[in-house]
Amino acid sequence: MRDNHHYLDEIGLLETLLRIPSPSGQEEAAARFLVEQMRSYGWEAFVDAAGNAVGLAGATGPLVALLGHIDTVPGAIPVRIEAGRLYGRGAVDAKGPLAAFIAATRRAELSGRLGCRVAVIGATEEEAASSRGAHYARERYAPAFCVIGEPSGWDRVTLGYKGRLLVHYRLEQPSAHSAGELPAAPEVMVAFWRAVEAHCAAYNAGRERLFDQLIPSLRRVASGGDGLSDWVEATVGLRLPEGVDPAALAETLGALAGVATLRFEGACPAFRSPRTTPLAGAFVRAIRGQGGQPGFLHKTGTADMNVVGPAWGCPIVAYGPGDSRLDHTPDEHLDLDEYRRAIAVLTEVLAGLR
Repeated sequence: MRDNHHYLDEIGLLETLLRIPSPSGQEEAAARFLVEQMRSYGWEAFVDAAGNAVGLAGATGPLVALLGHIDTVPGAIPVRIEAGRLYGRGAVDAKGPLAAFIAATRRAELSGRLGCRVAVIGATEEEAASSRGAHYARERYAPAFCVIGEPSGWDRVTLGYKGRLLVHYRLEQPSAHSAGELPAAPEVMVAFWRAVEAHCAAYNAGRERLFDQLIPSLRRVASGGDGLSDWVEATVGLRLPEGVDPAALAETLGALAGVATLRFEGACPAFRSPRTTPLAGAFVRAIRGQGGQPGFLHKTGTADMNVVGPAWGCPIVAYGPGDSRLDHTPDEHLDLDEYRRAIAVLTEVLAGLR
């Protein structure tokens, strides 16, 4: 009966959190809700200067940072439960993993098995290039272990993420007749984009795994003019493999851009943690204990692991319930049985970190 009681409370926590919209930069209401919930457990809880919702539990043992994120991408999805699935923006990415962090910490505490100190951090602006919350937390904690809250599936653990570089391109030039010899501003931008594609293709030659490839994407294009000058703007995103330095890549792109102006944002290198750490081992045992066959992932996206991993230098993984293929989609939903299994796994991990 006790497990059922926890299960219902844990679903209610996530469902209520999903009903509070929190796109990047607008996380205040959701952060306040989480702080109130964590204070109701008797934890020290507060909203910090970066807007993060922080809850501190446990009195002794190593510090474990459970770093999730509160913010979501835009797009309202009606919150509802259908056929054992909880729908809502952020159910997978990544309010589900964050709620699982809170629920597991509470379970371990109530069972008297919490042998570590836990800092649950619901970070702001993870979905933005700024990663404001993680950058703030990076300077204020020195954990012995860290788990990043991102969907991996209840029986998988993520060890690494690719790096990122966002490139904002702008070109302005005198207006020219479409029948003239001067290429139009959008045509110049297209030539730049093709040069970026060619550079990435040359780098990727012989590299078969997506995690090892330099992957470009054209995010945005806009153009216009006033009769005297024409302009074009574009945003290019690049996913960086290990060994590609964002600053060196920026120099290469600058040479490809010619007279256009480039502005760079969100630069961070790839990061990968070994699978031989005590933390990874704790997850393997816990997943097996729940009847699963554990596996390790390397993601082609970027997460707050890229921000805190190099600075903290501790064993670190990313874990959370949910199918990451549903991230940012209009069908985003979380299987509630998977949510329950992930909470059970996390509870066992926390009980074993001493």
